Amino acid sequence: MSVDMNSQGSDSNEDYDPNCDDDDEEEEDDPGDIEDYYDGVANDVEQQGADSFDPEEYLFSCLTYRESESALNEQMANMASLLKVSHSVAKLILVNFHWQVSEILERHKQNSAQVLVEAKVQPSPSKHATAHSSHHCAVCMQFVRKENLLSLACQHPFCRSCWEQHCTVLVKDGVGVGISCMAQECLLRAPEDFVFPLLANEELKEKYKRYLFRDYVESHYQLQLCPGADCPMVIQVQEPKARRVQCNRCSEVFCFRCRQMYHAPTDCATIRKWLTKCADDSETANYISAHTKDCPKCNICIEKNGGCNHMQCSKCKHDFCWMCLGDWKTHGSEYYECSRYKENPDIVNQSQQAQAREALKKYLFYFERWENHNKSLQLEAQTYQQIQEKIQERVMNNLGTWIDWQYLQNAAKLLAKCRYTLQYTYPYAYYMESGPRKKLFEYQQAQLEAEIENLSWKVERADSYDRGDLENQMHIAEQRRRTLLKDFHDT
Repeated sequence: MSVDMNSQGSDSNEDYDPNCDDDDEEEEDDPGDIEDYYDGVANDVEQQGADSFDPEEYLFSCLTYRESESALNEQMANMASLLKVSHSVAKLILVNFHWQVSEILERHKQNSAQVLVEAKVQPSPSKHATAHSSHHCAVCMQFVRKENLLSLACQHPFCRSCWEQHCTVLVKDGVGVGISCMAQECLLRAPEDFVFPLLANEELKEKYKRYLFRDYVESHYQLQLCPGADCPMVIQVQEPKARRVQCNRCSEVFCFRCRQMYHAPTDCATIRKWLTKCADDSETANYISAHTKDCPKCNICIEKNGGCNHMQCSKCKHDFCWMCLGDWKTHGSEYYECSRYKENPDIVNQSQQAQAREALKKYLFYFERWENHNKSLQLEAQTYQQIQEKIQERVMNNLGTWIDWQYLQNAAKLLAKCRYTLQYTYPYAYYMESGPRKKLFEYQQAQLEAEIENLSWKVERADSYDRGDLENQMHIAEQRRRTLLKDFHDT
């Protein structure tokens, strides 16, 4: 699988347009994707009596540029009033402490001067520079009239021309809050009311304003910029967690904490490590990418053309598991063995070469299952499209209404939802330490996988199963998914 860790979010907002609040024409959905398998499925399943507790439930709101700017300015004005500082200095203090107002007030109560030092708006008393009597600029070494020398609170004087060049270069490089004093080893930050007059034209000032807004949002513990392409929306939460959020403007789905693709139950640091490893070892694992395997009974070459791992040979009708090639008749009781990697307990006493082979074997075991479920999601997206076409055809032929057949669409969406979670259990298991907790996780993982494959089999053969049977299988699969997330999704 090709892995791009920046595909879901970019730290650069070079083309960010704060005036882009109005909704543009919506893009057409990719016919190969299930638009959002979370929408409309939860209620359908809970009607069947599923556990009402949803471990993924997370309250968030989507703010436009103007709404988020207004909220930030309100916090800034309150902070400036409480600390008796200018608005621009208050913003730097808030940025440094991630807009944690209660922490700032507590620290300010204990030592107000230290708060200003930590926020890099005042120099440390031990490093406080005395005012320079020289009228020479320390950068261009030119003699300058006193009124043309500018300095921050650190009293390091530089001529206006050098300050203008310094600020212009940094703003063109995308720097906002990070503009600081030019003196060596001086980290004092320049407040925005110091920088704005030094920018030569409106274009630079608009860029600087955008970069400031970006830095304010990215430093705020309750806010995240939507990583969708050219999307100006900001996501706001009360309690920051690694949870699923979705932009109501561009429909981008991502993890609030890391702004990457949603990855429950794996935590942010682990999924980043896993994706990096997949990218680094992609050539080693290329052979796994083949879509064909030989039937374990008659040895005919079989291509996987659906998401379900329950395979049936078209020639000899033998039922087997795509992953382990085991007989499907006994697979229901052996699913735990199929999804669990068997560690070699004696590997620590063997040679480095043997340990390296074992490490590669372990990685390929988990990667193959991760990649297989990713491909199953793509194939089941095609099944979803076929179901939609079938429903449309039945409605057009007066064989019921859309509502009568909507359960088929919901089943396909729930299948994708469950398989997406299952896919991300494999990086979690790969990095998990051996022990009782891992055994419990592998057991729940196997239970979830078994029910997903049962649901996938029935969805692909929906005409052979009645509605009650399909909805009951949906209920069981979603219960397994919620149970695993409730026990292992990091809060």
